[in-house]
Amino acid sequence: MSPPAVTRAINELETHLGLRLLTRTTRTVRVTDAGERYVQDCKRILAEMLEADESVSGMHSSPRGRLTITAPVLFGGMYVTPIVTEYLIRCPEVSASCLFLDRVVNLLDEGVDVAVRIGELPDSTMQAMCVGQVRRVICASPQYLAKHGIPISPDDLHQHTIVSASSVTPNPEWKLVENGEPRSVRLQARMITTTNDSAVAAAVGGFGLTRLLSYQVAEHLRTGKLKTVLPDYEPAALPVHTCTYRAQRRQTSAAAGSRVSGLGN
Repeated sequence: MSPPAVTRAINELETHLGLRLLTRTTRTVRVTDAGERYVQDCKRILAEMLEADESVSGMHSSPRGRLTITAPVLFGGMYVTPIVTEYLIRCPEVSASCLFLDRVVNLLDEGVDVAVRIGELPDSTMQAMCVGQVRRVICASPQYLAKHGIPISPDDLHQHTIVSASSVTPNPEWKLVENGEPRSVRLQARMITTTNDSAVAAAVGGFGLTRLLSYQVAEHLRTGKLKTVLPDYEPAALPVHTCTYRAQRRQTSAAAGSRVSGLGN
């Protein structure tokens, strides 16, 4: 379409809807919030129409194409990768792209089919299925605890060496629960790291206390390389969801749920 035709079509659409989809200046054209929501809804509707056509024509009798998945780095390596490889073995006409990143990926903008999200979900147009939960645990090596003592209350944390994971501030704030009420403890971190696995390594090495999600340290807790402290002060567990914009992806989410629901604690 020519630029004048596009401009005319947008003007007619805005008149029909009774609102602005684009904000225009002499230098730029930007999408409004309403326009962004309208784009997302239209993409979802068109994708569902396409999949409805393909389903009726029998193209989905054998899965094919590329499946793009995103998850946090450690969670993706530990839980998602085995599921994906098993799925690819079963479906030889499917290929996969795995975006394992410790940031929130926009499914529509980055062309992602399924996302694993840890934590409470904001209201959105995505469809979500809860497949498990994880705890936020404070842990250290037995050697460190033997040398420096076991904290009995949140106030004792100030006397310990703190390793802060994925933080840009030397004063991490750990949210706990005391006597049924939320409590925040602001600490001075001796070591700050942007990766969870390096925080795990520091704790296993006996350097200090760190706070991570239970799945990130589950193997070290099982083997005794790490021990949790202050379990009575842990906040409520965080839910783990698989999210998608496409209703037809529910079977994929369900398959993932059957494998990760056991991560529980």
